[in-house]
Amino acid sequence: MLAIIGGSGLSQLSNLDVMSREIARTPYGEPSSVLAFGRLGGQEAVFLARHGHQHTIPPHKVNYRANIWALRDVGATHIVSVASVGGILVGLLPGDLVIPHQVMDYTWGRAATFFEDEGDPVAHIDLTEPYDARLRQSLLEAAKAAAIPARDGGVYAVTQGPRLETAAEVNRLERDGADVVGMTGMPEAALARELKIPYAVINLVANHAAGRNDSRQGIIFDKLEAVLQEAMEKVRVILAHVSLPGEDSSDHKS
Repeated sequence: MLAIIGGSGLSQLSNLDVMSREIARTPYGEPSSVLAFGRLGGQEAVFLARHGHQHTIPPHKVNYRANIWALRDVGATHIVSVASVGGILVGLLPGDLVIPHQVMDYTWGRAATFFEDEGDPVAHIDLTEPYDARLRQSLLEAAKAAAIPARDGGVYAVTQGPRLETAAEVNRLERDGADVVGMTGMPEAALARELKIPYAVINLVANHAAGRNDSRQGIIFDKLEAVLQEAMEKVRVILAHVSLPGEDSSDHKS
């Protein structure tokens, strides 16, 4: 079953044919929202709103462990995260979609592992390739099938939030090799890897990062909502075209 975690601009998945909703309980507390189960593009799917359905949970307060644990508990076999970002790479424009291949973590103080209780063995996961290669390819193929451009590859820098970055901080991220910057990509990727759930991300460029192009003097918030609404429609279409690795795409519909 495909699990979708919706970020800013995607608190509801309107093309999910909802069949049931479930309040989940986990050893780590409650997840961000009720889980919505249904059919998407002809396949079974579950949706979780990362920031809550009313977008009331800031990035640094998201209960990432409860979210990932709850999705695993209900039988999710793959997780696709949708995350809005600022564009750093020259040429990335608001509304563009990126399927990143790498992540850099600048967050702090977040509960970032399931292996920290007294008596738990020390666990080291390999995060050399943070996103599942086959699931990334499925997203790229879904975008192609839907005739929606999506950039293959990018480095996703994850900052603490909830404030946006300074221009100097974005300059540092660029020197570090980042292409986009957001606030929710970690510890999600690491937690999914700990539970051995294939995980990949669709980044939506909501704006130019601080100090870039029309954000040179500041982020123009009035533009964000229109960009998010238009681009999230493209994201919804891509998600409806996703065939999970090992499944026959002919079983799905748009």
